[in-house]
Amino acid sequence: MLLVLSLTSLRWVIMLLLILSVSSSSSSSSSSSLPRRREEEAAAGVCSQADRAALLSFKVRIVKDTTDILSSWTGTDCCAGGWEGVECNPAGRVTVLQLQSPANRGYMKGTLSPSLGNLNFLEVMVISGLKQITGPIPDTFSNLAHLTQLALEDNSLQGNIPSGLGRLSSLQSLTVAGNRFRGQIPPSLGRLTNLVQFNLARNFLTGPIPPTFQNFHALQYLDLSFNMFSGLIPSFVGQHLHNLTFIDLSNNQFSGQMPISLFSLPNLLDLSLDHNQLTGIIPVQVGGLKSLTSLSLSNNHLNGHIPASISSLQNLWHLNLSRNGFSSPLPETFARGIPSLLSIDLSYNNLSLGTVPDWIRSRQLRDVHLASCQLRGTLPSFTKPESLNSIDLSHNQFTDGIPKLNLTSMSSLQSLKLSNNQLKCDLSEIKLPDTISLVDLHSNQLVGSLSRILSNRGSSFSFLEVLDVSNNQISGGIPEFRQGLRLKVVNIGSNKIAGHIPISVSNLIQLERFDISRNQITGTIPTSLGLLGKLQWLDLSINGLTGKIPTSLLGIQGLRHASFRANKLCGEIPEGRPFNIFPAAAYLHNLCLCGKPLPPCRGKNQNNKQRRMTPEIEMSQ
Repeated sequence: MLLVLSLTSLRWVIMLLLILSVSSSSSSSSSSSLPRRREEEAAAGVCSQADRAALLSFKVRIVKDTTDILSSWTGTDCCAGGWEGVECNPAGRVTVLQLQSPANRGYMKGTLSPSLGNLNFLEVMVISGLKQITGPIPDTFSNLAHLTQLALEDNSLQGNIPSGLGRLSSLQSLTVAGNRFRGQIPPSLGRLTNLVQFNLARNFLTGPIPPTFQNFHALQYLDLSFNMFSGLIPSFVGQHLHNLTFIDLSNNQFSGQMPISLFSLPNLLDLSLDHNQLTGIIPVQVGGLKSLTSLSLSNNHLNGHIPASISSLQNLWHLNLSRNGFSSPLPETFARGIPSLLSIDLSYNNLSLGTVPDWIRSRQLRDVHLASCQLRGTLPSFTKPESLNSIDLSHNQFTDGIPKLNLTSMSSLQSLKLSNNQLKCDLSEIKLPDTISLVDLHSNQLVGSLSRILSNRGSSFSFLEVLDVSNNQISGGIPEFRQGLRLKVVNIGSNKIAGHIPISVSNLIQLERFDISRNQITGTIPTSLGLLGKLQWLDLSINGLTGKIPTSLLGIQGLRHASFRANKLCGEIPEGRPFNIFPAAAYLHNLCLCGKPLPPCRGKNQNNKQRRMTPEIEMSQ
C-alpha cells in the first residue's frame, strides 16, 4: 500500500528542514560540531557569573514548572552540562537556551525575565510549548546581537511584537506562533534581511503586510496564518522573495485579487491562501509554479473557470479549491495532467459535474471531496479503492443504495460523508471497513436498525469516533454499547427509533455529543448517563421519556448544551450548574418539571416559606 505523507506532516517536514538548516548554520558559525562543543564546554570549567545570574533571574520569574527542567539548574557552573537546555562556548558564555515541553507534556507558569537580554553571546533561544508563560517579550531582547534563532511559540505571551527585534541583524529564524500578540507587525522587522524562517501564526495580529518585508530576500518559510491581517497581498512577495518554498496566509482577512507575480516563484512548494476574502480568478500563470506540491485556495470569493494550466503542475498532490464560485466545465486537460495528484477538493462551488469524472474514479487518490457538485445517479465505483482515505459526496442528488460504493474494498478509508442525498437502503446492507472513524449519512432515506453499527458483537468499528445518521427513517431500538468503543459523536436524531436508552451508554467514555431527539424513545433517563464526564452536548428532546432528570447528571461538568423539552418528565430539575443556567426552553412541554429555571416546585416553595418563618416565631417566643 502506498505510504503518503499528510499535508500537515509535509509542512512539519519543511519547517524541520529549515530549522535544521538554521541550526547547522548557527553551529558552523560558532566553529564546532555539537559533540566537540560539549567537550570544550567541559574543559572550559565555570560559566560566566553574569550569564548564570541572568538564567537564575529567569528561573525566579517562573512560579511553577511541571516540566521539571529548571530543577536541574543548580550549582555554580551552568556550563558543565547539568543545566538542562543550556549550552556554552569554550569561554564559558551561554550560546544556547532551549526550553521545550517534553512531548507536549507539562508547562511553565510565569513571565520572561528581561535579564535574558543580558546573555550577550546567545545564538539560539527556544522557549516553546510551555503554555502558561505570559506577559510581553522584554525590550531587552533587542540587545541579543548574536541571536540567529528566536522561537517563542505556543506560550501565552501578550502585547505587541517589539519593534526593537528589528535590530537583531543576525536573526535567521523568528517564530512567535501560538500566542496572544495583538497590534500590527512593526515595519522595523524588515531590517532582518537574513531571515530564512518567519512565523507569526495563531495570534491576534492585524493590519497589512508591511512594505519593508520586500527586503526578505533570503526568506524561505512565511507563515502568517490564523490572525486578522487585512489588505492586499503585496505583489513584492512574488517579485522579490524568490527563495520562498512555503507561504501560508490562510485564515485572515486578505482581500482583492491574487497578484500575478505570486505565481512566478520557482521554488514554492506549498501555497495556502484559504479562508480569506480574495476575489477574481485564478490566473493562468499558476502553471508557472513548477515545484508546487500543495495549493489551497478554499473559502474565498474566487470565480470563473479553473485554469487548464494547473494540469501542468507535475508535483502537485494536494488541490483544494472548495467553497468559492468556480463554474463548469472542468478543464479537459485534467484527465491527463496533474500526475502526482492524491487529494482533490472541489466542493461547494458552482460546478455542475453530473457524474464523477472518469479521471478521478480511475486514479489512485487518497481524498475525493466533491460535495455540492450537482452529481446525480448512482454512487461511483472507484478503480483503485484501496488507496482512498476520505470521501465526501454530500449535498448531491445520488439515489439508489450505498452498497454500490463497495466500501469493504476501501481498506484504508477513515472518513465517509454521504449526507443530504436521496440514498435508499437498509443499514444492514452497509458493510463498512474496520478502519472507519467518521460516518456521516444524515438526511437521506435510510431504513433498518442501528444494531449492525453499534452492536456489541465482534470487534468491528473500534476506530469509529463520529456517527451521524440523523434525519432518516431508521427504526428499531438503540442497541447496547459494548466497552472499548471510541465514539465521540452519536447523532441519531429525527428518525423512528423506539425503546429505551440502554444503561450501557456509560461505556461511551469518550462521548462528547449525544443527540437522540425527535424519536419515539420511552422509559427513564438512566443514571449511568452521568458517568459521561466528557459530554458537552446532550439532546433528548421530543421523545416519550418519563420519570425525573437524574441528579447524577450534575457530574457532567463540561456540559454546554442540554435539551429535555417535549417529553413526559416530572419532578425537580437538578439544582446546580449547569442545569440551573440552561434556558427555560430546554425544559418546556413536559408533564410536571419544576425548579430553576422553571417556577419552583410547589412543596419546596412551602417548605422554604416555613423555614423563613420559623426563626421569627422562635424570636417572638
